[in-house]
Amino acid sequence: TLRLSQTLPVSTAKVGKTSLIMTLVSEEFPDEVPLRAEEITIPADVTPERVPTHIVDYSEAEQSDEQLFQEISKANVICIVYSVNNKKSIDKASYVLGYRVPLILVGNKSDLVEHSSMETILPIMNQYSEIETCVECSAKNLKNISELFYYAQKAVLHPTGPLYCPEEKEIKPACAKALTRIFKVSDLDNDGILNDNELNFFQRTCFNTPLAPQALEDVKNVVRKNMTDGVRDNGLTLKGFLFLHTLFIQRGRHETTWTVLRRFGYDDDLELTQEYLFPPLKIPPDCTTELNHNAYLFLQSVFDKHDKDRDCALSPDELKDLFRVFPYMPWGPDVNSTVCTSDQGWITYQGYLSQWTLTTYLDVQRCLEYLGYLGYSIICEQESQAAAITVTRDKKIDLQKKQTQRNVFCCNVFGASGSGKSGFLQAFLGRNLVVSHLHLLWFTFTFIHLLHEVFPDSEFLSDADLCCDVVCLVYDISNPSSFEFCADIFKRYFMDSKTPCMVIAAKSDLHEVKQHYSQSPLEFCKRHKIPPPQSFTCNTADAPNKDIYTKLTTMGDTLGWLFVYWVLLGSNRSDYGVRFSPALPLCVCLRSHARLRCMCTCNRCTFCICQNLLNSEFLQSVKTKLYTAVLNRHVTQADLKSSNFWLRASVGATVFAVLGFAMYRALLKQR
Repeated sequence: TLRLSQTLPVSTAKVGKTSLIMTLVSEEFPDEVPLRAEEITIPADVTPERVPTHIVDYSEAEQSDEQLFQEISKANVICIVYSVNNKKSIDKASYVLGYRVPLILVGNKSDLVEHSSMETILPIMNQYSEIETCVECSAKNLKNISELFYYAQKAVLHPTGPLYCPEEKEIKPACAKALTRIFKVSDLDNDGILNDNELNFFQRTCFNTPLAPQALEDVKNVVRKNMTDGVRDNGLTLKGFLFLHTLFIQRGRHETTWTVLRRFGYDDDLELTQEYLFPPLKIPPDCTTELNHNAYLFLQSVFDKHDKDRDCALSPDELKDLFRVFPYMPWGPDVNSTVCTSDQGWITYQGYLSQWTLTTYLDVQRCLEYLGYLGYSIICEQESQAAAITVTRDKKIDLQKKQTQRNVFCCNVFGASGSGKSGFLQAFLGRNLVVSHLHLLWFTFTFIHLLHEVFPDSEFLSDADLCCDVVCLVYDISNPSSFEFCADIFKRYFMDSKTPCMVIAAKSDLHEVKQHYSQSPLEFCKRHKIPPPQSFTCNTADAPNKDIYTKLTTMGDTLGWLFVYWVLLGSNRSDYGVRFSPALPLCVCLRSHARLRCMCTCNRCTFCICQNLLNSEFLQSVKTKLYTAVLNRHVTQADLKSSNFWLRASVGATVFAVLGFAMYRALLKQR
């Protein structure tokens, strides 16, 4: 939305300023001119720039200097009118110069002289940078009347001051910085030049029309004639791009540069607007935010164009180059230690995406801001960055329908101080305590997760601590007082909830001691109908056990990208002699292909017996032999071509499917 243009003609008496206003309105020279014209509003639909214009007149005879300065403070642009046949009027009108408002010098009564007053005006224009232009006109002959107010509008909508320094004859640093970001965003392959396809995309994005091949060559030829390094490999370099905009401004076409700047989100102060960085996004309660498929494709393209050595990891220089379009570095050095990294400690493609997924889940406004800096809405031709976000439906609806379309889930991890929470979570990154707490061992699947240690200073947990999809309770088998904390948390907050819970028996490589609690961990789990404690240790030379992560994954959902938000309740301490940093986000992302498994391992219930029977080697061997015998010995080629055979096979398969589904529902209901 363009701001209102308010024009204030100011001058001394008898120079024809009121005649100019009345001539503009009536399109003829008035016979009688009042001392001061009433305020006039020109509708937006009759102005070239499509903005409403308020014209306020000033009369030295009717108004005081105080009223004049009040009007000047409210004006967006000031037209200083002088008479071209009266040199004193120029000197007398110059006392309003110096205000930080765009100024237009207007030489009226040009019909009374045969010469131009530009030689007298040029020194004044060079002295005051606020002066946008000078126009000579005649109210009597209707010369340049409409042009005068067009330039007044243009001075407000497309001011020269923020863009160009006339003394140094080059664009200002803030303008160069903004145009440099625009160049990098438009450089889709990050090769340092804008080729014909990128220039056409840029032209279509900003001006809704492509450039003809000859027009492209003409533009590049202009740059070639004026600078040696403006064109390289038949593409426009950054220096050539900046030179073109300097040339536009010097030739009075600064509206071209402003059109580009505003299309890429900049305001009159050459700052990205809040509307551009933070578009409206409605998120109802109990709903979460995720990146959609198009957003991941965009982020993948950004990663690919900055991964110059094609090693699927971003070196520090490559990461710095990626974030050069940001006003600050959004990822600190701690990110390298909290996401999946390469052997050199560089952020990998999986770690890069997991950090973006993490930001979207925890702080969607920050994600929108980051996507705005990268130019998502420009490159993907969307209305705003909000198009990259998927807002999930209410979790209560998912529970009622027993199905979800969410790809991102939350797991809160609770445990007493020193229970092994940090080691359990560090193992998600493949960090093994025996080898090195920074060494990475790759998994075939795992989670995206955040390690955020919260110290339980208060007696009660906050709503954020309790809001999750899965609960993980970690205790130290070598500490007799460790399990009591987990049992207390479960009974106080999760015993009556529908949130799935898992108990982790950490440090299983150490000697297990009896817990100082009324029940053993196994008995506690059986009583409250939760899976038995899962043993875990990361104090081993082998890769961490993957089964426990699979089981934890399936408690939230199956198949797909999974995000787990871990909140550790406890104090930071050393586990196995290695101290992990508290309150750090810990992320790793690989593709999950885990199948839904039964969390019950009692081997006594009907479900477990059926599950073990179906997975037994005997049943698998019988199935293989029957299949071989039927297909190889009793089915001929004639049978395979017979429609009766396939009809019987279809009926049999249907009956088998119905009976199998009925048995499954019965067993599930019994559980």
